[in-house]
Amino acid sequence: MRTTLREVTATRYVEPLRSGGSVPGVVEADDLGMYVVKFTGSAQGHKALVAEVIVGELARALGLRFPELVLVHFDPAIAADEPHQEVRELHGASAGVNLGMDYLPGAADFTPSIAQAFPVDPLEAGRIVWLDALTVNVDRTVHSSNLMVWPTSGTVPPRLWLIDHGAALVFHHRWDTTAPGKKYDFRHHALGHYAPDVRAADAELAPRVTEELLREVVARVPDAWLAEDAGFATADDVRDAYVDHLLARVRLSAAWLPTGFPSREELAAEDAARAAKSQQGRPDWLKRVPDLHGRPAAEQDWSAHLG
Repeated sequence: MRTTLREVTATRYVEPLRSGGSVPGVVEADDLGMYVVKFTGSAQGHKALVAEVIVGELARALGLRFPELVLVHFDPAIAADEPHQEVRELHGASAGVNLGMDYLPGAADFTPSIAQAFPVDPLEAGRIVWLDALTVNVDRTVHSSNLMVWPTSGTVPPRLWLIDHGAALVFHHRWDTTAPGKKYDFRHHALGHYAPDVRAADAELAPRVTEELLREVVARVPDAWLAEDAGFATADDVRDAYVDHLLARVRLSAAWLPTGFPSREELAAEDAARAAKSQQGRPDWLKRVPDLHGRPAAEQDWSAHLG
């Protein structure tokens, strides 16, 4: 029997989030919950939503912290007062079922400044790196961690939460050309300098990624989001392809298990060398132009909130 995500209906549009290219929105739903909605009409297309479901649900099944996913029925009329035309056009193209992620109020982005004051256990870091390596998630780097720290106040200690896996499962863009055992460069993973124990994580998690678990996870993807995958006759054929590839990949973990992460100091040296190289050939007056962008608000010092 197929297990699907819980369904809710958006009743109030709160605001857009402009931190990513897909411009998700925060909505309140008829269950009184608040959700970050990723819209089906975004430029990333349905495959990004498929990756969000498969990787997010797999993370939860393996015991990693990931907010609940729901299917959100969205009527663009509730966001008619949105002032930006491009966002209204996105809403207009997204009428119907979209993907929602439980909103974590007050959560802080896991930026380099926060990471300086936040301890991460090597095994927890290893589990997250291992999941990213299995699912070929290329978007959890020191520059864009897609990790949240929550809660940031109160008596409950803060914990790492995973978000945003739309850039994972890159093999589903080239089904016929990506080998299950292919290595990917994880040197700049957001948790690389926490000495992630990926070997212990592999020993713990690999036996749990069974065909049965993978079928349960991919069953939660709506048929309509799989229909655009050319080369497959039915949505279930696409599901079989995800199961087959991930099952083959987990069995080949020895071939892709990432090791040899650089330290903070090595990363800083790489960044400095890159910045120096970018200055070569520029006129002296341009080298003296200050950074007009400043430090992003997301990189404010949250150490006081992290206990």
